[in-house]
Amino acid sequence: MKKIYETPFDPGKKYILISNHISYLDIPVMIKVFRKPMRPLGKAEMGKIPVFGFIYNRAIVTVNRDSAAERAKSIRILRSVINKGISIFVFPEGTFNETGQPLKSFYNGAFKLAVETNTPIRPVLFLDTYARMPYNRRFSLNPGKCRAVFLEEIDVSAYSEKGSDRLKQEVHALMEQKLVEYRASWIKPGKQE
Repeated sequence: MKKIYETPFDPGKKYILISNHISYLDIPVMIKVFRKPMRPLGKAEMGKIPVFGFIYNRAIVTVNRDSAAERAKSIRILRSVINKGISIFVFPEGTFNETGQPLKSFYNGAFKLAVETNTPIRPVLFLDTYARMPYNRRFSLNPGKCRAVFLEEIDVSAYSEKGSDRLKQEVHALMEQKLVEYRASWIKPGKQE
């Protein structure tokens, strides 16, 4: 596992950490990369898997995107975690990016929460998890490097609550640009916006 820091990373600071989502390997890499207190946001349906679900439901803040009440409850829990000084981790694409583009569109939650709690966003790129274990072949693990690139911290203090959509678009554009620069292997020619 190789960590690349485009700017220094302060492990004592709370962040809303966000990353691209392209592989089943993203979760183990996330755990390996972040050696600090952190609570990830994950899909509620993963908690229904026998044995794994028991552990998952205790480590992850779960979200059921089909229910407005459940989404609101997840945001309240994440807000509480941030208010305790603990970072949270979100895949803003929500699920695997199967488009051939650098990224799928992002959900709003992480960006609204960042502005509301004045918590900086720290984008992290997982460059090689797709090559190690593509989302469409979860029982196939390929040897090789695994890089995580920490992009610069994004200060959200200049954004109003109504500006969270602009923040989301700017973070998306930055991450997309960097995935192209680092030549992420899942990007198909002609699929870059």
